[in-house]
Amino acid sequence: MTTETFEFQVEARQLLQLMIHSVYSNKDVFLRELVSNASDALDKLRLEKLRDDLLDADVSDLHIELDVDKDARTLTVRDNGIGMSYDEVGRLIGTIANSGTATFLKELREAQDAANAEGLIGQFGVGFYSGFMVADEVTLVTRRAGEGQGTRWTSRGESTYTLEKVDDAPQGTSVTLHLKPADPENQLHDYTSPWTIREIVKRYSDFITWPIRMVPEAGDGEDAPEPETLNSMKALWARSRDEVSDDEYHELYKHISHDWREPLETIRLQAEGTFEYQALLFVPSHAPHDLFTRDFKRGVQLYVKRVFIMDDCEALLPPYLRFVKGVVDAQDLSLNVSREILQQDRHIRMMQRRLTKKVLSTVKEIKAKDADRYATFWREFGTVLKEGLVTDSEHRDAILAVASFATTHAEDEPTTLAQYVERMKDGQEDIYYITGESRQSIENSPHMEAFRDKGIEVLLLTDAVDEVWVDAVGEYEGKKLRSVTKGEIDLDGEKDEKADGEREKQAEEYAGLLGWMREQLDEDIKEVRLSSRLTVSPACVVSDAHDLTPALENMYRAMGQEVPRTKRILELNPDHLLVKNLNQAYKGREDRSGLVESAELLHTLAVLAEGGQPKDPARFVKLVADRLERTL
Repeated sequence: MTTETFEFQVEARQLLQLMIHSVYSNKDVFLRELVSNASDALDKLRLEKLRDDLLDADVSDLHIELDVDKDARTLTVRDNGIGMSYDEVGRLIGTIANSGTATFLKELREAQDAANAEGLIGQFGVGFYSGFMVADEVTLVTRRAGEGQGTRWTSRGESTYTLEKVDDAPQGTSVTLHLKPADPENQLHDYTSPWTIREIVKRYSDFITWPIRMVPEAGDGEDAPEPETLNSMKALWARSRDEVSDDEYHELYKHISHDWREPLETIRLQAEGTFEYQALLFVPSHAPHDLFTRDFKRGVQLYVKRVFIMDDCEALLPPYLRFVKGVVDAQDLSLNVSREILQQDRHIRMMQRRLTKKVLSTVKEIKAKDADRYATFWREFGTVLKEGLVTDSEHRDAILAVASFATTHAEDEPTTLAQYVERMKDGQEDIYYITGESRQSIENSPHMEAFRDKGIEVLLLTDAVDEVWVDAVGEYEGKKLRSVTKGEIDLDGEKDEKADGEREKQAEEYAGLLGWMREQLDEDIKEVRLSSRLTVSPACVVSDAHDLTPALENMYRAMGQEVPRTKRILELNPDHLLVKNLNQAYKGREDRSGLVESAELLHTLAVLAEGGQPKDPARFVKLVADRLERTL
């Protein structure tokens, strides 16, 4: 058959060189990755056969086979699973992980040590290439179930690989590693040793649900011995807690998630009664690099009576818990269940509610018992969990119970809403918050001045989702959630006659200026008024109580939704010298055309102070430059 030679991508060559040159101290993980790929291929074939009875494929004895040839120094990992077509080999193998290679390389280089690097292979879908850590050459022979012709792929892990079509390939995939010489000093073990193979399989792949077999070598004159099954194939979720070690749970998590780190928490659940199921869920200790991307694959593995059904069953957990990994094994579902049926199945909805409550209650326990682990959880997943405050009203109270927020009360210690309410000052009726890009920027916002002077605590919210959930939640324990940048703020509590009289006097004093500025800035603002929230800054811009904030407007536009531009309110500090002088100049001149630029500058400075951008940056720079020139 014709053999074609292809070149690897540039990033693929870089990746191969990193692997070949001993980036990973624990090279044993190559076998874990190849066995995991083989297990996935068997799962896919069994599922495909369930969906298509006419598929010409043998599923009578699905298994993984390890074949060692000491004389030739080869190790072959073989499965009789779904296999690949010629085009699939070129697309999936030839390009090394269709996406994420660049990110993989970046994280690999940033890994602090070899132990941290271990497992990144599988996480980025390039597990097949881990074979080059231990082999000088890798040969893959595969035939897709139902097809008549197979494919052979061969490479030495350098700049090229070859592809050829073959006629005699069995169903499934075999990966033959032409092993490098053993080098104990470089952690390169003898992978032709049956003892070594047994030990690696037991450590990493004992829970694989398909038999992993190895044929022992026959002695001189002996008949070929029976294949030896190396793994127990026991479903960890079906075994009692005292029968399973933490290490076994952690290896299952790594197999499912392709994450090299140990999970933050393991959650077991067994439901009995009218609808029985078992669940083994894991909360990771680190957020995946693509958690907030559209292509992120969420969901847990679904089994029915220990038979694998699908890898990423989204219906079992809500999107805001998409970081949770694990296995759910139901007793009463059909083996032919589809994703469409799952979305409408009453039992699935019951399971989702129960699993969601279990995850949230577990996080609540972590919060109560282990501050450090809770801090890790919230740092990694707090942003995504807060999405549930918008989308899941049923569990909103449970999410709020485990949520914490940065606050002006303490720089390094977040607070819960319950703790905030406990600390509220006498007479304070609302829970105050401010949103922005960073803690530093919003702490320095003019809107915070009066709150800082009066010692009133403010929540500092810096995630994009914070702009949305505060409106969705609205209140907590009867206390309204109120933005310090919206509406009129009165922090004086009970008003006295003296304060009322002073305000009326100021309103009368500035009435002319306020009306004139409203006319001059009509394109950008809908009102100019005196402020009760400013103590240091001359001016600030605020939104009406029920208007969208600029950040929320930008968010909707980024999602392709057209929203009308909302005019905002300009508030002036009547005690600031700049505002006083502007008022005096307004009253003392009949020709006020020279003050128009001053009004425009004051408004633009207020926009800049809250992190906004000038409407016309070039004009703003020119105005500031002209003013500076006059002062020198």
